Amino acid sequence: MKKVTAHDVARLAEVSQSAVSRTFTPGASVAPDTRERIEKAARKLGYRPNAIARSLITRRSRIIGLVMSYLENQFYPVVIERLCQALQQDGYHVLLFISQTEDADEVLTDILQYQVDGIVMASTSLSSALASDCQNAGIPVVLFNRVAQMGAMGAYATSSVTSQNRDGGRMVGELLLRTGHRRIAWLAGAENASTSRDREAGLRDALEAAGMPLHARAVGHYDFAEARRAVLAMFKDPANRPDALFSANDHMAIAALETLRTELRLEVPRDVSVVGFDNVPQAAWPSFHLTTVQQNIDEMVDATRNLLFDQMGGQIMARSVDVPCVLVERGTVGVRDGQAGRKPTKSRKTP
Repeated sequence: MKKVTAHDVARLAEVSQSAVSRTFTPGASVAPDTRERIEKAARKLGYRPNAIARSLITRRSRIIGLVMSYLENQFYPVVIERLCQALQQDGYHVLLFISQTEDADEVLTDILQYQVDGIVMASTSLSSALASDCQNAGIPVVLFNRVAQMGAMGAYATSSVTSQNRDGGRMVGELLLRTGHRRIAWLAGAENASTSRDREAGLRDALEAAGMPLHARAVGHYDFAEARRAVLAMFKDPANRPDALFSANDHMAIAALETLRTELRLEVPRDVSVVGFDNVPQAAWPSFHLTTVQQNIDEMVDATRNLLFDQMGGQIMARSVDVPCVLVERGTVGVRDGQAGRKPTKSRKTP
């Protein structure tokens, strides 16, 4: 069977072949009546444009590479859905790569072979050398939910979009202090993750302003099983256990809830309060009803899209965008008897 070509469509629609090409090129200008005739002819002939051939002509693949890790975290499937929808509306498609670690240099080397027009890196980072390679190749890179590092000249090497994580951490600290908590523990994500560091810094800002030490600290590596082990270690001494736990994300906070309730037989929030970060859909489920900090995914996706398109359009300067976040109070934070509203007394910090 003979393959239908753009020339066949042009002949049937009685238009030029360039008009057919523009009709199937996202963003190209075509008169509405001309577009309708061409699409009708294409449907009749069963014509499908060759995206690979078009990319050879335009030197645009219209593909955005997306690098992810921690897919077990319920936050990122939502990010993938929203980002894909936003880019598809602009005629782009997403090619997904999974990195096993925070360092995505090896995966990014593979991505560059696909001639992508841009790269979004979510929950991952790249070396300055590879960032320079992407810049020299004219491929914009945007870090999603990670903060770009400043270069030697005080400029960002790579654009980034993140929430105002330090503000979010401070809001949680202030909430826990306001409700009378005095033994506040922190469950970190990964030590090299900027989001985890900034959220912890915000919590410590609130505690320091109140003259309170951080009661306990452990690292959950953004992993359910690791978070469980960290919680068991922090709560092993009944006489010195925390009365509140702030987790770097909801995924680990849910692991903490399960561990506290089923293994340690503690009641939340009567015995201990728990707060997460992200506001994943599961956080609102009645079985969790988790107090958390909500990241504005739609605004973060819009900022990511704009940064990509600005740089694909020739804007060279990398930028960092911080999106406001909000505290969502649900049922996992309680008021400590006789403590709420009292000014904390200063105490010696634990080593």
